[in-house]
Amino acid sequence: MASGGLQMLGFILAFIGWIGLVVSTAMPQWKISSYAGDNIVTAQAIYEGLWMSCVTQSTGQMQCKVYDSLLKLAGNLQATRALMVASIVLGLIGTAVSMIGMKCMKCMEDDEVKKLRMAVLGGIFFIVSGFAALVGTSWYGHRVTQDFFNPYTPVNTRFEFGQALFIGWAAASLVLLGGAFLCCSCPRRETSYPSSRPYPKSAPSAGKDYV
Repeated sequence: MASGGLQMLGFILAFIGWIGLVVSTAMPQWKISSYAGDNIVTAQAIYEGLWMSCVTQSTGQMQCKVYDSLLKLAGNLQATRALMVASIVLGLIGTAVSMIGMKCMKCMEDDEVKKLRMAVLGGIFFIVSGFAALVGTSWYGHRVTQDFFNPYTPVNTRFEFGQALFIGWAAASLVLLGGAFLCCSCPRRETSYPSSRPYPKSAPSAGKDYV
């Protein structure tokens, strides 16, 4: 059986990673305006996220605008939205399920095998959640890279990776690692060997009466 310390470590890592996924999804800094050109206006910075776009002035003022129409958004943005939301929902389910299977919880303590299976199930939910977030962030980052190196993209409209993208990668890695640790709680099958039977004692030979 896996130790309770490894199980607790896996849950803490996965839960911290899940919080990071929520923060990354809500942040508008998924990509930021690039200053790679010569005639770039640095008085303002443009941020674009999954839900809104923001402009920050040199004075520190930020103005954000939520995307009005869902159908007008690019396909990769809609797919990234769906993957991140699915990742958050799966992580929430994994948190609830794995808490039941924790050794420090009193729930289902009568059946240790079922309790450990619940922890493993929570770990599987976390792994799927981390994989969905990793695919979504990597897909979005790949599209940003393609647009940046596209020669037909105007210099003033090129973007680079934002802070939310790095937070999403780190959070997805923590969720995957924590889910893997929780899956180490899988109960092992104990091989049952037939009990050794004692050899039958030979009946004492009946004494012969000699006359």
